[in-house]
Amino acid sequence: MPEPNEQPTALLLDAIELVMNEGSIAALATLTSAPKNVGTKILVPESGPAVGSFGDVALDKAAAQRATKFLAARDQAHLFQIRDFAPELTEWAESSILFERLQPEPRLVICGAGHVGAALARLASLTGYKATLIDDRADFVVRDRFPDDRIELIAAENWNDAVRQAIGNGRGVSVAVVTRGHNEDEECLRAVITTDADYVGLIGSKRRTNIVLHRLREVGAELEKLRKVHAPVGLDIGAVTPEEVALAILAEMVAERRGGTGGSLSSWRRESGWEKRNK
Repeated sequence: MPEPNEQPTALLLDAIELVMNEGSIAALATLTSAPKNVGTKILVPESGPAVGSFGDVALDKAAAQRATKFLAARDQAHLFQIRDFAPELTEWAESSILFERLQPEPRLVICGAGHVGAALARLASLTGYKATLIDDRADFVVRDRFPDDRIELIAAENWNDAVRQAIGNGRGVSVAVVTRGHNEDEECLRAVITTDADYVGLIGSKRRTNIVLHRLREVGAELEKLRKVHAPVGLDIGAVTPEEVALAILAEMVAERRGGTGGSLSSWRRESGWEKRNK
């Protein structure tokens, strides 16, 4: 085994590039404080072997196990003392490792460039999403309407091909189906559920979304796939305007991606009786 300070940086960079290209997720663990080998790194992909070494096989194994739990917690970064997760490694008891989450920038594919779809694309771009806006009406997806070049515009000759191509392998991708009618919804959703998109939402009333989901089930769509569709899409914030509806949709997507509940952050205060104790 090569000394950790001589570990091939190119190998680590290649592994990071592979994770990004695959749309996958990984944890990058860096030894930040230690008697030796400070600055060495290990990349732990969500699936696949770890790359790199801290120069200690036992520490490498313990760090890889902690990285798996770190990824499951959906934190962006966390500094751990080694004694907290591997107390048996007494040599490293006072050392620390920084875990950082690596993943591609979040993507949002929007089917339908009407009022809600347009508002959602603009809001998503503002919050760091790479948005792709698709419509079969070419005049609805022109750059004059969307000067933000982070919003990709696609005029679909047919929904199926355009949607599948935009979603790709689905990793890191959210999809919102917000078209103008049942038929377009059904055509888009039929394409979407053949992918592995992280999040799928369908706009409409309970009745309208039930009609679409029922039709898809009748033509053989997998029940498990249909169960994962957020329909109606969005959190209940009493939204009325297109911009408010877009906010409700994006809020649910972020909650799903970050592991949030979508509830009120101040509810604990009322539930705990805080007001009564402070009158």
